[in-house]
Amino acid sequence: MSELTLPPEPEPENAGPCPYLDTEFVAEFNGQRVGEVKTSSEEPHPTCFFYRPDGDLQLQVRVYVGEEDVARALVDAAAPVETSNPTSQPTGWEGGYESNDDGAVYAVFKGGNAVVVTTNQPQSVKARTVATEAIANLRI
Repeated sequence: MSELTLPPEPEPENAGPCPYLDTEFVAEFNGQRVGEVKTSSEEPHPTCFFYRPDGDLQLQVRVYVGEEDVARALVDAAAPVETSNPTSQPTGWEGGYESNDDGAVYAVFKGGNAVVVTTNQPQSVKARTVATEAIANLRI
């Protein structure tokens, strides 16, 4: 079996808004004001970067639409099966979540779709809430 090549890490390249998340929603559920929103150049599903007013990144939402093996591998890279807590929320999506001193990650996939949310907040429930909202707003 050949080694999967994952897409490169997305970079913030364009001014927002995020097509999946309202800035006010992110501010409310991540618990910090949003100073700026940027997106990556991937179309039609860019990664969204939400920054605090001081310029530090507070939340990132990466969306992948493509091959199931790649979607699963992206989720496992963000929230490794061996170390993260398993999740199946929202219904039909699978993945994991974990927290550390730098924040939390919530990563899930369904078929060839993956959503990975990283936050500077240590409570994984914040990342899960944002992931669930992004998934509800995806046009896939």
